[in-house]
Amino acid sequence: MSQLPQLWMRSETRPTERRAPLTPEDAARLVRQGVRITVEESGHRVFPLDAYAAAGCATAPAGSWAGSAPRSAFVLGLKELPSTPERLHHRHVYFGHAYKGQAQGPELLRRFAAGGGTLLDLEYLADAQGRRLAAFGYWAGYAGAALAALHARGLLTAPLAPLPRTELDARLRRAREGRPLRALVTGAGGRSGRGARDALAAAGIRTTPWDRAATRDLDRAALLGHDILVHAVLTTRPVPPFLTPADLDAAAGTRRLSVIADITCDTGSPLHLLPVYDRLTDWTAPARRLRGGTPALDVIAIDNLPSLLPAEAARAFSADLLPKLLALHAPSPDPDWLRCRAAFATALAALPNDPRRAA
Repeated sequence: MSQLPQLWMRSETRPTERRAPLTPEDAARLVRQGVRITVEESGHRVFPLDAYAAAGCATAPAGSWAGSAPRSAFVLGLKELPSTPERLHHRHVYFGHAYKGQAQGPELLRRFAAGGGTLLDLEYLADAQGRRLAAFGYWAGYAGAALAALHARGLLTAPLAPLPRTELDARLRRAREGRPLRALVTGAGGRSGRGARDALAAAGIRTTPWDRAATRDLDRAALLGHDILVHAVLTTRPVPPFLTPADLDAAAGTRRLSVIADITCDTGSPLHLLPVYDRLTDWTAPARRLRGGTPALDVIAIDNLPSLLPAEAARAFSADLLPKLLALHAPSPDPDWLRCRAAFATALAALPNDPRRAA
């Protein structure tokens, strides 16, 4: 019988990242089935360390995985790793954002290649049909659309701070006042699109949903004729951009669009479908001006949107991930993790001067 995996849940280095990939309740379920779990201290995780200890997890100082986690452990996280150590030896389970041509991708992959470690990127944990098995999409769409609605009404304040959904929904109800607004959601049938549509409905904003067929034969005049664009299209191959600076220039004087919320945040990648902007926004300055005039056009592009609703987002994600964590050491290799590992091998093989190939 295969030995059950040992999990080491690291602290997140980003101060605004309050989510966790595993809740205390789901950690307790894994512990009862024999999984050993270590959880690092964190000053900003939405769930207290005491709750994990009560669930039967061991605890460790923040950032101690590099020197203390056994080589056999799976290091579990969500967002970016710290810049050290330079050589990554462990098997890391998190969102690496390194396979789509992102600027930081090659350096991260070289760190794994140099140390002999493995990146099991959660973005590529998918079934045979390509459907992602654990994702924050719904809450990313909900939070992104909520920010767009509030900004369109002049109600968005900065810096942002995490809040319960009840409070966010109360703010969305206040956003119902004013002239009628129209929103367009691309990728409306996916997780993020559904979340966006629910948030816009809470704000009383009429929404046009575009699916694959609508974006395949894109009507840019119709796109620019909405007040709000929530972009939630997941693509794995380059396609023509949905909106370019030239499109904005051509629409000067006729454009209605005033707020773009980009849920994908694929800046710096060949898969970036909204090259009207090239830098992410953040919690301190959530919206950035792209065009002046009447109306002005602003973009919201925050790459950890679900952390605005950390408890709700973490509980949904953890429930999805739970069975796959048990499958890490299944008696037979789990096909979904094998596909995830194959995506890493493909990215590594395409890396120039791969140390593993040189050896």
